[in-house]
Amino acid sequence: MLAALVAVVVPAGCSTFKRDEGRIAFDGVYFRSKTAAVDKKVTLADFTTTVKGVSASFDGAREAGRYEGTRYCISNYGTSKIDWSVGPDTDPQRLTIVDDTLTFSGRCRS
Repeated sequence: MLAALVAVVVPAGCSTFKRDEGRIAFDGVYFRSKTAAVDKKVTLADFTTTVKGVSASFDGAREAGRYEGTRYCISNYGTSKIDWSVGPDTDPQRLTIVDDTLTFSGRCRS
């Protein structure tokens, strides 16, 4: 009976760890972030990045946004160089936070 219980519980416990594979925590927090082109018809270079849950860690959210923007530019242009209009190094008072969501904007350099 005990062996049957272990056989069911152990794999279930392992699957919990697999869900976080590939995800990166910033300041100990997993943020939901998204990057999209401003206008796909014109260019993919101009983009916005949103990071949800900024109240969990302001500094972590900023780094999650930097990471997400960098991933976007590498994926679309093969470069990690970004000209941020509003980004992770922007003065905190100038950052836009609405509904616990931080928004950055930038342009991938080619």
